[in-house]
Amino acid sequence: MTLQSFGVIGLAVMGENIALNVERNGFPIAVYNRSREKTDAFMAKRAGGRNVKAAFDLKEFVGALERPRRILVMVQAGKPVDAVIEQLKPLLDEGDIIIDGGNSWFEDTDRRTRELEPTGLRYIGMGVSGGEEGALNGPSLMPGGTDSSYQYLSPIFTKVAAQVDDGPCVTYIGPGGSGHYVKMVHNGIEYGDMQLIAEAYDLLKNVAGLNHTQLHQVFTEWNTTDELNSFLIEITSNIFPYIDPDTKKPLVELIVDAAGQKGTGRWTVQTALELGVAIPTIVAAVNARIMSSIRDERIAASKQLTGPSGKYGGDVKAFVNKVRDALYCSKICSYAQGMALLGTASTTYNWNLQLGELARIWKGGCIIRAGFLNKIKHAYDENASLANLLLAPEFKQTILDRQAAWREVIMTAAQLGIPVPAFSASLDYFDSYRRDRLPQNLTQAQRDYFGAHTYQRIDKAGTFHTEWVPITESTK
Repeated sequence: MTLQSFGVIGLAVMGENIALNVERNGFPIAVYNRSREKTDAFMAKRAGGRNVKAAFDLKEFVGALERPRRILVMVQAGKPVDAVIEQLKPLLDEGDIIIDGGNSWFEDTDRRTRELEPTGLRYIGMGVSGGEEGALNGPSLMPGGTDSSYQYLSPIFTKVAAQVDDGPCVTYIGPGGSGHYVKMVHNGIEYGDMQLIAEAYDLLKNVAGLNHTQLHQVFTEWNTTDELNSFLIEITSNIFPYIDPDTKKPLVELIVDAAGQKGTGRWTVQTALELGVAIPTIVAAVNARIMSSIRDERIAASKQLTGPSGKYGGDVKAFVNKVRDALYCSKICSYAQGMALLGTASTTYNWNLQLGELARIWKGGCIIRAGFLNKIKHAYDENASLANLLLAPEFKQTILDRQAAWREVIMTAAQLGIPVPAFSASLDYFDSYRRDRLPQNLTQAQRDYFGAHTYQRIDKAGTFHTEWVPITESTK
């Protein structure tokens, strides 16, 4: 019997699409789904005429694969992944490889690696970005685990990944849960990007007064620039001219303003707090989605709480250009935060992440793909130990040149009552990072006052505590 080169468990849209991608690139596949109906539908329609073998139980599925077996698991993160692994373990042989392609929590991936590798089974936790289209036509792949395991998968992954000018959008990330961690931070950066774009839209619509045709034109123009050319700007420009066939109104204005989230943004914030890395733009993006979710409460509050009611009286064209500059400066800060988090995680967990290489594999396939990532790769190629992207010569000069426009946009938003939490958080990050002295000297004094937490001084070495007796006229 001829055996298949690669197996996929889980035939939801992402599983189906990546299975077809693998087969199209010359690797015969076997597929299995817990629901037979899903498998039958896939074989009858999308898999027709392709080198695909369907299996209807895991023993049959495993038996259809050549050794070492390469099995991609595309099921919901958490307990479903553990359940599939437990079902597979007694059916597999030493050297077989299980690949978790979902958005798993990186500590779960670490645990599974520790449990499986001593038994002789190989385990890869792999981030997959690109949505349905990317999975089918070429995603960005972020595999973590043992390097030797990755070498068995590299011939397949380098073909199915998105292809850009300097190679396929896949690289060996590092050991353990590093692949899923990198994907998690990628998603956190994605949250930041999307919120920044939403704030730019809000300003252009409700301050500059642009209609949907004009918004389409502005975002289309921005997508031609080196700074803002990206998948997210492109799809944003495509959204504005779409007219709802029933109401004849722009469809985007009929969509409820309550954004969902699947948890990776929240995880990014959580781990940043644990590692002590400031990522205020990403935090603001997560908070903005949470605020959007209390829609009924906001509607009720809008009837009682008032704010500024003035109109913008300045030069609209000039303001549009300033919003573009503010968006780009904020974007630089958001990516600086994400890369700083990855750098700290790499040191903390001994992953040896290559930040420039991460920027390279995000250039194609994934949701945050953008021309801007070339600049980030170049920054790390020039200085692999760069402390922060804000210090890279090009990014530093960009913000120094455009910060006046950035500040004016945020000031205008405040004056007119338009919330721009991610724009503001990015500017706060820049202003905090560039200052040689922050007011936390007072915070330390307070902590020492009420809790004897001690403090250090700028004029002498050592650790100090003061009995902060209130100073009165009689004790001066």
